Amino acid sequence: MRRSTEELLGELLRGVERELPRAVALRHRLHADPELAHAEVRTAAAVAQELPVPSVEAAGTGRLARIGPADGAVVAVRAELDGLPVSERTGVAFAAGGGVMHACGHDVHMAALVALARAAHQLGEALPAALLAVFQPSEEAYPSGAEQLAGGELAEIRPAAIVAAHVHPELPWGTVAVDPGAVNASCDLFEIAVEGASSHGAYPHRGRDPILALAQTVVALHAQVGRTIDPLHPAVLTVGVLEGGGAENVIPERARALGAVRAHRPADRLALRRLVEEVATGVAAAHGCRAIVQLVPGEPALENDPQISARARELLAGVDLEPAVEWRSCGSDDFAFFAALAPVAMAFVGLDGAEGFAGRPLHHPELLPPDAAVAAVARVQAVLYVAAALSRTGTA
Repeated sequence: MRRSTEELLGELLRGVERELPRAVALRHRLHADPELAHAEVRTAAAVAQELPVPSVEAAGTGRLARIGPADGAVVAVRAELDGLPVSERTGVAFAAGGGVMHACGHDVHMAALVALARAAHQLGEALPAALLAVFQPSEEAYPSGAEQLAGGELAEIRPAAIVAAHVHPELPWGTVAVDPGAVNASCDLFEIAVEGASSHGAYPHRGRDPILALAQTVVALHAQVGRTIDPLHPAVLTVGVLEGGGAENVIPERARALGAVRAHRPADRLALRRLVEEVATGVAAAHGCRAIVQLVPGEPALENDPQISARARELLAGVDLEPAVEWRSCGSDDFAFFAALAPVAMAFVGLDGAEGFAGRPLHHPELLPPDAAVAAVARVQAVLYVAAALSRTGTA
């Protein structure tokens, strides 16, 4: 007999509850031994050891594990394997050393997905769609693990939907943001190299100053974003690196800046790319210099599927969670690459106010979601899986 949506979700949640002690222990092991992007060998092995079925390698260090029916629709649930080059300062017994840290909650996401996979395995063929547990490498660095999977192994599987849950310290504990449309921004990186002519600092008229040209380029870029993009459209430009010169009294031949542009709308993304090129070349030329602009395209904006998002919001009450107020950010996530394959939805699980949680932003050396976040993320992953099965396959 086919289970109702409520019965299916209830059985999954009871299974997750039984798996939580094991999942929390796994979270501690993963947190204590993080690895950087594309080097997550021990991490992937630890996850694979806890899965209820054999996994296959994908995108290098990634792992895929199919749970449930061997035929029919597949709903993929993603967690990230990699840590960050951050020196941990949480002070807990299972803190990492060596300058690498799970400072973005990936250890929580992985442990939660293992718990969900084990719970789903108990239902077996009764699942409305196969659950594909996707443990993705390199979310934090390029080349993107999601982009590699989308162009490789996942493209061959052709899932009906792909979903994910991510902890977030700016949302209240007990709430979940899962809104339709753009919830994260695209992100493109750029490098501006300005070439001038060297001279003694006492005789600047005999050279062409690339540092002055680059400094005015940075100011002009920030000013022009507000004059190019509709102020009601999210858009951000950041210059994070400035390099140039080697002595106080020498005008150098070259100066360099590194930065990023972010936007929610494709048209604004293209406009920002053009803006960087036009402003850099124009300002440099006005100073008698030459600008060389290189742009590295990154992830597109993350747009949640309206149907999956709506279904998930309806189901949250059944797992003792509440929909958060509408929440969108100019953060970015390579999960957005999966939208080229199937409808996607990412939910953000609040941490603010959780017992024992010291409010810190993502990527902070003191960020430490509580162990209770493993249960919260696993419940939200279960909600997203059921919502996707209901919305995209018509089988739940």
